[in-house]
Amino acid sequence: MSEPRINDRIRVPEVRLVGPNGEQVGIVRVEDALRLAAEADLDLVEVAPMAKPPVAKLMDFGKFKYEAAIKEREARKNQINTVIKEIKLRPKIDPHDYGTKKGHVERFLKAGDKVKVTIMFRGREQSRPELGFRLLQRLAQDVVELGFVESAPKQDGRNMIMVLGPTRKKAEAKAEQRRRREETAPAAEAPAAGESAPAPAAETTEAAAPEAQAAE
Repeated sequence: MSEPRINDRIRVPEVRLVGPNGEQVGIVRVEDALRLAAEADLDLVEVAPMAKPPVAKLMDFGKFKYEAAIKEREARKNQINTVIKEIKLRPKIDPHDYGTKKGHVERFLKAGDKVKVTIMFRGREQSRPELGFRLLQRLAQDVVELGFVESAPKQDGRNMIMVLGPTRKKAEAKAEQRRRREETAPAAEAPAAGESAPAPAAETTEAAAPEAQAAE
C-alpha cells in the first residue's frame, strides 16, 4: 500500500482537519492546515483522500510509520499457517493399531492442526464402503472433545476421506504450549526437595595467626 500524501504533497484547496488528539477542527484551507502543522512541529497527513473534502490529520508521521511497522511485524509473527496432517486407516484395522492412530489424531488436534483421515480400500473391500464410513464415524466420536467433522466422509476413488478440524485455534494451542514451558522452567531450576543450600566455606586459620603471635 502506498504511503499517504503529507505536507506540501497535499494538492487540494481545503481539507477537513483533525487535530493530533483526534479532535475535529473543521474544514480549513490547506495553507492554514500546513501553518498549524508547522506551529505544532507536526506533519499534515492525508488520511482519507477520497472524502469530500479530503480528511487530513496533524501527527508525527515518522512516529506513525514506526508504530505501524511494529504492528505489521507483530501481525506477521502471530499469523499461523493452517497445517493439514494426514492419517491413513484400513477398513478392518486392528484394535491396537486403531488406538495408535487415534492417539496421533488427538495429538494433531491438540496442536491446532486439521487432520485428513483416509480409509484405503483394497480388493473386495471396495464393495463394502459402509465399513469405512462406520470407522470414520467412530473416530469422529472418539475425538469429539478435541475436534469436529469439517468435511463429511466422501468416496474418492478407492479411498474414503474425512477432514477433522480442531476445536481450538492453532494460535491458542501455541500460546498454551508457551505458557506450560514457562511454568515448568522455574520448577526445573529450583533445587530438589531435601537438598540443602551449599555450606559456607570453612574459615581459614591463617587470619588468627597474627593474634596468636601477639599473645606470645
